[in-house]
Amino acid sequence: MDKFDGHQSAGRAASLHLRIAEELRRQIRVGALRAGDELPSEHTLTARYRVSRGTVRQALQSLRAQGMIDVSQGRRPRVVSLPLTQPLDQLISFSSWVESLGKRASGRVVTFGRRTAGLEEAHALNLPMGGEIYHVVRIRYIADEPLLLERTTFPEGIGRLLEEVDLARHSIYAQLHRHGVVVASAKQLIGAVGATKEDAKLLGVAARTPLLRARRCAFLADGTPLETADDRYLADRINFAIEHRAATAGVARRLD
Repeated sequence: MDKFDGHQSAGRAASLHLRIAEELRRQIRVGALRAGDELPSEHTLTARYRVSRGTVRQALQSLRAQGMIDVSQGRRPRVVSLPLTQPLDQLISFSSWVESLGKRASGRVVTFGRRTAGLEEAHALNLPMGGEIYHVVRIRYIADEPLLLERTTFPEGIGRLLEEVDLARHSIYAQLHRHGVVVASAKQLIGAVGATKEDAKLLGVAARTPLLRARRCAFLADGTPLETADDRYLADRINFAIEHRAATAGVARRLD
């Protein structure tokens, strides 16, 4: 890399902090700086790039604003885990998605059992009030870091297929597929919510921490409800991606 000249005009100094920030971003992307690593000190960076301390601080502020580093008083900035992107325009299990990223998925079952359906659950699963359901609460991890809190409800017939399954290790969709039960479609509603006290305790974060909430109802090919779910992701660790194609989705846009 070319050395940065600190004796420049104000306009030049403004571009310098952008170049420094981009160089640090590159080091994070290629793994030279990994999640949890400390960045070099401000003194080291000013000497390395031959710029003022103010320019270095501007570069660090840019990285902080993008959520790439965490800056705490009295400590050197640390690299944080980069957000992961999950596609929502295809039906894929959490385990399959994580494995597609070259990472390891795991889980912990908080509760799993049979009970009577409440009003909302009965409506979502097209069951009579008082119908039997199975409910599971799981924490899902990527490389031992919590990412997702799942609360999923199944009709009795589906839930029975999961009674002997180690839900801490196995994908529910994969296990159901072994029994010939295949998810054909799903409707999802995405929103934001602050972590409740229970959410916070299970995910190991402070109450009211921002979470992305995905409420889902999945169906079999004949339209029979298969599950209803309330998934809550740590908002700083996840992005959702949706690809739209006007020709196939029947979407018309007026540009005049």
